[in-house]
Amino acid sequence: MTTLATTTETKNTYAKYCPNVYVAKCPEPHEKGEVIPVTTQYGKDNDSIVFNLVGQKDGFYYYSIVRADGYNVQERAKAKAERYSQWAASAEKKSTQYYEASNEGREFLSMGEPIKVGHHSEKRHRALIDRNWERMGKSVAMTEKAEQHESKAGYWERKTKDINLSMPESVEYYEYKVETAKEYHEGVKSGKYPRSHSFTLTYAKKALNEAENNLKTAKKLWA
Repeated sequence: MTTLATTTETKNTYAKYCPNVYVAKCPEPHEKGEVIPVTTQYGKDNDSIVFNLVGQKDGFYYYSIVRADGYNVQERAKAKAERYSQWAASAEKKSTQYYEASNEGREFLSMGEPIKVGHHSEKRHRALIDRNWERMGKSVAMTEKAEQHESKAGYWERKTKDINLSMPESVEYYEYKVETAKEYHEGVKSGKYPRSHSFTLTYAKKALNEAENNLKTAKKLWA
């Protein structure tokens, strides 16, 4: 965990504890369950619920916290998914509008009337074709943009189910991960599960160690 040197700081601020986890860096001690304001680097205060004291250094107390309003990584992902879905719908709407506009003079153009070079209608004829061509290009571009936004919306929608160490639910989650990793590791050793390559057992042990370390961290933060 990285912290700054001793300062005259009086506000509760955020400090990175481990990947995905920020704790409250506080100049004063607090009780578990207490609601305190924690100030972001941009000066915004977030009311947060104190969980566990995870460290003390240079006169500061470091507490695991969750937002009092329930905002977390899943809510962030949900908001992003909704935002991209809205952008996709907006782009699709614009694409349709451009496509419909590209049909200007459709009945005339469908007759295959050639451009009459030198005739007073030449300029209008060419301008009509150019406008429709440009509108069709914009329609295609908006469709592609809508597809990109839909893809990102799908990505963030999948992230709404993620659980990581920043959430109290991670204790139960990593207990399950340890249980399944341990069962698989023992199964590889016993021959219950096949070794698809020479490092199968090594990778199984690595996954077990990682799950156990995460569970240890989760319990320190939230148990």
